Amino acid sequence: MEGAPGRGRNPRRPPLYTILTVLIGLKSGGLGRETAVHETQVAFFSEGVKLSGILRSPEEVTGPAPAIVQGPGWLGLKDAKLYLPYHEALCAAGFHVLIFDYRGFGDSGGDRGILLPGLQLEDLINAVTYLCTRDDVDSDNIGVFGSGGTGGGNAVLLAAADRRVRAAVSQVPVADGRDWLRRMRREYEWFEFLDRLDADRDRRVLTGEGEMVHPREDIMVPTPERRASKVKADVDDRIPSSVPLRCAEAIMDYRPIDVVHKVAPAALMIIAVADDATTPTDHAERLYERAGAPKKLVMQRHTTHYAAYKQYGPAVIPQMVDWYRTHFTGGSVEVHRSLPAEPAELLVKDPDGAAG
Repeated sequence: MEGAPGRGRNPRRPPLYTILTVLIGLKSGGLGRETAVHETQVAFFSEGVKLSGILRSPEEVTGPAPAIVQGPGWLGLKDAKLYLPYHEALCAAGFHVLIFDYRGFGDSGGDRGILLPGLQLEDLINAVTYLCTRDDVDSDNIGVFGSGGTGGGNAVLLAAADRRVRAAVSQVPVADGRDWLRRMRREYEWFEFLDRLDADRDRRVLTGEGEMVHPREDIMVPTPERRASKVKADVDDRIPSSVPLRCAEAIMDYRPIDVVHKVAPAALMIIAVADDATTPTDHAERLYERAGAPKKLVMQRHTTHYAAYKQYGPAVIPQMVDWYRTHFTGGSVEVHRSLPAEPAELLVKDPDGAAG
């Protein structure tokens, strides 16, 4: 999808269907402090479908502030507790965070359980447009955060498609949907899966109806860690349990790796887990290698996909905050500089040669 319109302040006030504002205290998981955050239930439209979102903001905002948009990760919902430590830290740094349910999920409208990444990208672009209509948002400083499989991949897709995005953070992303689904399966299971897709395509053409499947059992194959993990327990029972099998075809065509080079000059930070059994580590590494500068790779070692959120949150979240703070510096006047070649791989690496 081509980029959305360029940057520019829009004086229109937020839509009247912003329905509720409350003040909450979010305690960071491991950051060691409690920060008051304004939480506003908001709604906006994406190609005629009403989407439901949560806008989290600093307690005190004296003027337009930078804003970060987030679409949930694979089969995620906007109110998942997993995201709260990230949002609390970002709000403490003076940023708004908008997280919303994609169409067909959670409290948003649309056909239930349609997993089509192209539609999700449209939703993200329209979320950026919504932010730019708000008087309390600095529309020259918009970022994106995505975490978990297609959540991380969608952050790359948005930053590549929409020039209004100045900085992106992609955590444990999928770079190639076909490779992702392939590596979940043994050889014979993969060929059986492809035969099943072929049969479903024939059935849809001949009968008008296709096979319905569980997205976490028949499209994604959960690892033993995912089956045992409680990290998304607060939303797991609210995700769709039946989606069209044809959604797997859209996932197989999902390739952030093909557009990551278009993210620059926006800044891209990628967070990965070494030896990740859920989203392959080399997906993150390939995205980093193909991206232009400015870019940064954070590699979390001696952990697992789901354990890393809590285990390394106190180290990774400040890295994210600093990344946005560094690159939310543009506006009507922009300054560009050249960067040296990237160094050899380290635990944390960026084109400036800093490592930690």
